[in-house]
Amino acid sequence: MPHIAVMMYPGRDEEVKKNLAHKIHALIVEELKVPEGVVSVSMNDIEKEKFPEAMAKIPKENIVIDFNK
Repeated sequence: MPHIAVMMYPGRDEEVKKNLAHKIHALIVEELKVPEGVVSVSMNDIEKEKFPEAMAKIPKENIVIDFNK
C-alpha cells in the first residue's frame, strides 16, 4: 500500500519510465507520509487502439482527473 499504476501509449524507453516511476514514488512517499518500502509503481504500455478498453476497466468514480471529457 499504496500502488500507483501508470498506463501510457508505447514508445518511451525504460530509462524514461524508470525516472518517472521514481519521481511518482518520491511524491507519494512525501505527500502520504508513508515509508518508502510500502509504495510501488507500475508502468503499463497500452496500444492506442486498446486504451479506451483499458480505461473502461477503471471505475469512473476512481478517476480523479480526466482530460478526455
